[in-house]
Amino acid sequence: MIKKVKWLVGALTVLLACWCLNGIGGHSTTANASNTVKVTYTLKQNNKQFANKKVTVKENATVLDGLKKGWKTKIVDKDMVAAIDGKSQNKNKQVYWTYTINGQSSNKSVMQQHVKNNDHVVFNLGKMSN
Repeated sequence: MIKKVKWLVGALTVLLACWCLNGIGGHSTTANASNTVKVTYTLKQNNKQFANKKVTVKENATVLDGLKKGWKTKIVDKDMVAAIDGKSQNKNKQVYWTYTINGQSSNKSVMQQHVKNNDHVVFNLGKMSN
């Protein structure tokens, strides 16, 4: 009888451990990891890199979400990046922040453009050409 009780306690312990590790109890660690994406951000001034970070953001995050997670950022006119890490645009000199995502320009604002896992976002502070 004692052997059966020990076996039952051992079996229940293993089942409980599996239950917790596999998230059956609502505490899945893999579910939390899959709800995030990693995005690389590069900052440039006149096409010369001065900063680079890989940030983790929630799935469906915007370009701005990741940027704010990595650097102090100032936004004007509700969706235009005016300054990153203390480096500001200059309207008089026509110097502005622009960005690309995976090497492509976007026609969306930083608040509208969503990022995906392993995206590479590059911000460049430079003179706008006509």
